[in-house]
Amino acid sequence: MDSLIERVIALQDMTPVFIALYDTDDRLRHANRAFREAFNVKSDVFPTWGELLRANYHDKKGLIITTDDFDPWLLSAQSRRGKLPFRGLELDLHDGRWIWMTETVQEDGWMLCVGSDITELKQNQRSLRQDRDIALRAAQTDELTGTANRRFVFAKLAVQIENVQKGIESPFGLCVMDIDFFKGINDRFGHQGGDVVLRDFVKIAHSTIRRSDCFGRVGGEEFMLIMPRTNLAECVGIVERLLKTVSASAPFPGVDDFSYSCSAGLALYKPGESGSDLYHRADRALYAAKQKGRARVEWLLE
Repeated sequence: MDSLIERVIALQDMTPVFIALYDTDDRLRHANRAFREAFNVKSDVFPTWGELLRANYHDKKGLIITTDDFDPWLLSAQSRRGKLPFRGLELDLHDGRWIWMTETVQEDGWMLCVGSDITELKQNQRSLRQDRDIALRAAQTDELTGTANRRFVFAKLAVQIENVQKGIESPFGLCVMDIDFFKGINDRFGHQGGDVVLRDFVKIAHSTIRRSDCFGRVGGEEFMLIMPRTNLAECVGIVERLLKTVSASAPFPGVDDFSYSCSAGLALYKPGESGSDLYHRADRALYAAKQKGRARVEWLLE
């Protein structure tokens, strides 16, 4: 067995195909020579995906990232990463190469990335495919906050339910969240101030949830979180950590007398129910959280 593993590792370092393995925390655990050279990662370094991209952005090596503000760009990219069992995407490198990269995700969140050099594709075909990808990302992204939008998260919910019904996935949790007294925030700081709070909440959410979770804005100050393969206690723990971080946030520098909170409603998927039914149960739990004083999470099991 050891000799077989050694042969596999040796062949991986010989192939021009890019190979990388990420764990549930999105940290690089293994990468072959082609991947490390393409993305400017030293052989003894194992960064998270976000750290790798941040280094590429600042050093202008590896992946080309076209943005004037890296952090919102990263947040938007993270809102879609690892949310489907399999997806493919095209990447441009600073050395002029064009890569087709696939992501295969296990139930526990580990991800295998395999890429191929497709630079030889005709330029006009390349432009068409890039325009298509830009349009697709725009259709899946909330313009104000950069997180996934209603269309994306409800499509993910439908896929999640289908996978449970097929026996591919185990039951999961759904959370609906709402920023408390949001109208008062707009009244005090104006709509631009409200936008600041929405972006702050999204940033906190993405720093708290797991990569396998799917988070997005579904309207106004309301957000939805899908937590695959997660029992009630785990769901509550994730949401309570998020709410605690929000309560300590200070989105307006120098305004010491301002803080905000969020209420949340949880429901666990029951076999046979529709996405709409599950969402409405979580929404009823959210209403209960509001009725019990806000800044808390409540859940409905029936």
